[in-house]
Amino acid sequence: MRSTRSAGIILHPTSLPGPDGIGDLGPEAYQWVRLLKKCGNDLWQVLPLGPTGYGDSPYQAFSAFAGNPYLISPTLLLDDDLLTGEDLADRPDFPANQVAFGDVIQWKLTLLERAFARFRQTAPADLLAEMAEFQARHEGWLNDYALFMAIKESEGGVSWDHWPVTLRNRDPQALLDFVRKNPEAIQRHIFRQFLFFRQWLQLKAFANENGVRIVGDIPIFVAYDSAEVWAKPELFYLDEKGKPTVVAGVPPDYFSPTGQLWGNPLYRWDVHARSGYSWWIERVRAMLTMVDIIRVDHFRGFAGYWEIEASMPTAEIGQWVPGPGADLFNAMEKALGGLPIIAEDLGEITPDVEQLRDTLNLPGMKVLQFAFSGSPYEPFLPHNYPVNCVAYTGTHDNDTSLGWYQHAPEKEREFARRYLARPGEDIPLDMIRAVWASAAAVTLAPLQDFLCLASEGRMNMPGNASGNWSWRMDADVLQDDALIERIHEMNFLYGRIALQPGSSLPPV
Repeated sequence: MRSTRSAGIILHPTSLPGPDGIGDLGPEAYQWVRLLKKCGNDLWQVLPLGPTGYGDSPYQAFSAFAGNPYLISPTLLLDDDLLTGEDLADRPDFPANQVAFGDVIQWKLTLLERAFARFRQTAPADLLAEMAEFQARHEGWLNDYALFMAIKESEGGVSWDHWPVTLRNRDPQALLDFVRKNPEAIQRHIFRQFLFFRQWLQLKAFANENGVRIVGDIPIFVAYDSAEVWAKPELFYLDEKGKPTVVAGVPPDYFSPTGQLWGNPLYRWDVHARSGYSWWIERVRAMLTMVDIIRVDHFRGFAGYWEIEASMPTAEIGQWVPGPGADLFNAMEKALGGLPIIAEDLGEITPDVEQLRDTLNLPGMKVLQFAFSGSPYEPFLPHNYPVNCVAYTGTHDNDTSLGWYQHAPEKEREFARRYLARPGEDIPLDMIRAVWASAAAVTLAPLQDFLCLASEGRMNMPGNASGNWSWRMDADVLQDDALIERIHEMNFLYGRIALQPGSSLPPV
C-alpha cells in the first residue's frame, strides 16, 4: 500500500555531478531519480527552472515560462546526433564541487551553438516536426521570449529599459524590422527552449514512472528584466518609460533592520482581475506540465504585500497593500481543476494570510531550524505540526542544519539538544528524524542535511548578491549504499514509504 505520508529531498539540478561544470538533465539526473526510488522517497523538490539572469539566481529569471538552457545535457545531445565527441574535446577542466558560472555559461553556449548549427544542417524530418509542434504548442509565450532574448543579445545584454525606445516600447514596425533582419537569432532561442523542454519532460516522465513526483517552485513576483514585463507592461505598475513606480520587498524585521528591497515590479491586480486572471492561469497551467506539485514562494503576498516607492534606497518605508486573495485561486481552480500547491507561509504572517491559506485548504510550511527559541509552544517544533503541512529541516535559503547548529546562539543549541534528547554530535540526522516522526503529511530536507554537511554546503545566503547557488554534490553520492540505507530506514520507521502492513525493512 502507499502510505499517505510522503518524504523527499531538495536538490536543484545544478547541484548534480557531471562533466560539464554544472548539474544538468543528463545521465546523473536519471541516477538521482533511481537513488530517490531506492530510498523510498516519492518527492524531489527543485528550485525555479527558468533562465537565470542577475546573480545566477533561479529567482531572477528572464522568463516566468521558459527553461534554463544551461541545464541542457550535452551527453543527451550526443544521443540525438546534435553533438559529436569532437565537439566535447575542448571541454574545460571544471571544478567538481561548485559551479563556476562564468566559465560554465561560456562552455554551454558554445555547445548549444554547435548543436544549433548541426540541427540547421542535418536535422532529420522527425526532429524538425517535433520542434515545429513544440513551437506551435508554446507560441503564447515562446515567440515573445525568443524575440526578447534576441534583442537583448543585440543590445549587449543590457536590461530592456535601456534598449532603443522603439524596441523598448514594442513599436510594431520596429519589431517587424528586427524579426526580418535577425531570424536566426530568434530561432536559436526557440531551439534552446525546445531542447530544454524535451529533456526535462523526458526526465519528469522517468521520475513519475518510478513513483517520484516533482515539487517545483513559482516565485510570486517576476524579474523586471524579463520577457513578461517587456511584453505585457499593462500587467505591472510601470511609468511611461517602462520603469517601475513601486517595487516588491519586505519591511524591517529582527533579521534585517532595513528590510529587503527585492526590486521586482508589482502587479496591477485590478488589470489581472478584469482578464479573469488569464496570465496567472496560463502561468500555473504551464508550470503543471513541468512539475507535479507547486511551491508558491512568498504566498503571503497574495493576501497582502509590502509596496515600496521605486525611488527608495531601502525597504524601510512602504505600505501594506491587499493582494487578490482567494479570487485568484478560485479562478485558477475553476480553469485548471484541483491545485496541488504548497503555500510558502514563512516570515511575517498575519491572520489574513493564515485565513487565506486555510480557506483554500493549502498546506503551509514548517522549518525546524526556526523552532528552538525555548518555548514548547513554538509552532515550528515537530510536536505542534498539523497533518496538513510540509515540514522541512531547512530550505535553500537557510544554512545547512549542521551549519545552523555550529553558528546558533548557545541558548538555541542547548534547547535543541534537550528537545531532540541527543548530545548534538549528529544534529542533522537528529533533526531529520524529528521532522520525519512528526504528524506532517509531507517532509523534505536538503540533500546537504542527509550528507551532514556544514556551511560549505549552503545553497543561498539571502542578501548576498554573489557567491550563491554554486554547491554541487560529489559524484560518489549517487552510489552511496550507506546513504541510501540511512534514508530508507528513516522513511520506513516513520511510515513514509510504500510497504505492506507488518512488513520489516526490505533489503536495499
